[in-house]
Amino acid sequence: MSAEKSPLVSMRIDKWLWAARFFKTRSLATQAIENGRVKLDGDRVKPAREIKSGDRLELHVGDFVWIVTVRGLSMLRGPAPVAQALYEEDPVSQARRLQQLSDRKLAVNPAAAIKGRPTKRDRRLIHRFTDE
Repeated sequence: MSAEKSPLVSMRIDKWLWAARFFKTRSLATQAIENGRVKLDGDRVKPAREIKSGDRLELHVGDFVWIVTVRGLSMLRGPAPVAQALYEEDPVSQARRLQQLSDRKLAVNPAAAIKGRPTKRDRRLIHRFTDE
């Protein structure tokens, strides 16, 4: 008997989000779904929900909102170029996300001014002024 592999018709949404590299682990994908950060055609879903090619997803990942259409299914998590072939991002979503990225690059990072713990030299200078 030969076991023929049939092409995937549908798969769990948490597995697809992991395979498409939106989340590092399936448990993170499951948490995002349960917290309502993943919507299928505008509706909240459960992690076991089956998706198929052509479904439209709205994902809130970090500060970004992705609106994607499922183009392929894969049970394996491959390299980024392969994962990007599994979906097509909406042009409006892509433009908004790229604008957010460019705004973030132009904004001053407040943490950049914080150096952390003083060095030994800094400590000596601090003591020179405070011990007097």
